[in-house]
Amino acid sequence: MVDQEPSAASMNDFATWEPVLRLLLAGRPHGPAGRPVQVSGRIGRHSWSLDLRRRMPAPGRAARAEDAREEFDAVRRVQSALADAGVDDVSFTAEIQPTGRTALRLLGPSPAVEPGIGTPHPGALLLVDGSLPEPWRRLPDPAPGAVPAPSADPALLERTLRERLPHAIGATEEEIAAAEARLGVPLPEELKALYRVTRARWEDLGDDYEAAARESTAVGCELFNLDGLYVADAGSRHCRWEFAAMEAVVTPPDAAVQGLVGSPGWIAFGDNGGGDRLAVDLTPGPRGHLGQVVMLSHEESTGAELIADSLTDLVLGIRPRARSGRAEEERPPVVARVNIASLKTVEAAAHPGLEVLSIGVWDGAPFSLAPVTGLPRLRTLTAYPGTLADPLEIGKLTGLEFLELGPREWRALLDAGAVPRSLSAAAIVVHGDQDPLPVVDLANEILALWNRPLIVRTVLEGDLGPVA
Repeated sequence: MVDQEPSAASMNDFATWEPVLRLLLAGRPHGPAGRPVQVSGRIGRHSWSLDLRRRMPAPGRAARAEDAREEFDAVRRVQSALADAGVDDVSFTAEIQPTGRTALRLLGPSPAVEPGIGTPHPGALLLVDGSLPEPWRRLPDPAPGAVPAPSADPALLERTLRERLPHAIGATEEEIAAAEARLGVPLPEELKALYRVTRARWEDLGDDYEAAARESTAVGCELFNLDGLYVADAGSRHCRWEFAAMEAVVTPPDAAVQGLVGSPGWIAFGDNGGGDRLAVDLTPGPRGHLGQVVMLSHEESTGAELIADSLTDLVLGIRPRARSGRAEEERPPVVARVNIASLKTVEAAAHPGLEVLSIGVWDGAPFSLAPVTGLPRLRTLTAYPGTLADPLEIGKLTGLEFLELGPREWRALLDAGAVPRSLSAAAIVVHGDQDPLPVVDLANEILALWNRPLIVRTVLEGDLGPVA
């Protein structure tokens, strides 16, 4: 890897980084005399990760912002430079000589690399531009026989809401039609009836918080206005590749809601007050109803929960009857974890429906991948460093779209020319305090196989003064 000379941008000015480097240097334990000090970290425009020993507040006193003022000021200086350069996130490593001479290496950015989490090491490598994990590509199954629930009653819904909200201002037919045109999908009759009673605009309430609370109570949620309606498709649920690749979606034959990340038939119209979105479901599961109300949890990346068989039921406070879910429980898991606390063999995980295999911490003999070779749906493999008997067996897994391995396992694949070409994304798992530079070089080797933009290393030199 050839290091680049710095440009004139403030992000590439050593003085911009000097306060951060001084903080890291001050927090490092003293090593052998005459030896250089290594520090590293990551700073993004909205977050950062630095190996700092923060001062504890005095006993009996809570931590205050001023306790970390020096850190905040140093980081904000870099964040301002990142914003000026149009860069979202950058990792770095620095070697500080006893004399204070310092070589700072900025690692990135690259449009083909997701930032690491709490680490200077790179996150997922995006090998195919615009690629998405399989659950994010999954569309709903057709439901041509789906009908509204018997309880769906637009007239009753509208009458009930008018009684509860006699002074509300409703949407015009023109406003409803404009929302349908923007969304590209007709609104179901119950949803139109709701908005004919109230268009849920804050300005209509005259900054009356009590009126807003009454409206939420009357409807059963914090209602979006017509401009806030959106289609909760898979694109509305962003998830990092290395997490999304570990997900799987399944729809049991007795399910009311299809197992999906998102659907073009989920029209989000409100919030439960805790960040979970409510949507009308126009693509129900085998046992569901057209227009049922589902909730998308903000703590989950896939799936939705049935909360009412109809919008009328939601307004009337009628909950759906519980369903058994036995069909789902009887299926072998499509996501299998082999480790000291879960399955103990790869054989136990293997079955034709397996999509994701995660091999975690293990204190026994390394595993062979022979039991999962040839499985038709296996698309994700993650393996803790040292858990594979022969990493080259990965070459026989011809359907992989995501692969996460340790540096040694990746080195074996690269040296043998055996990196699966079916991959859309990859990740290098690093544990402990490892030097980021070799990991970046390894990542660039993988990226180069797909002709993807490499992680650029920019070298900045400066002087921090003699190290105490």
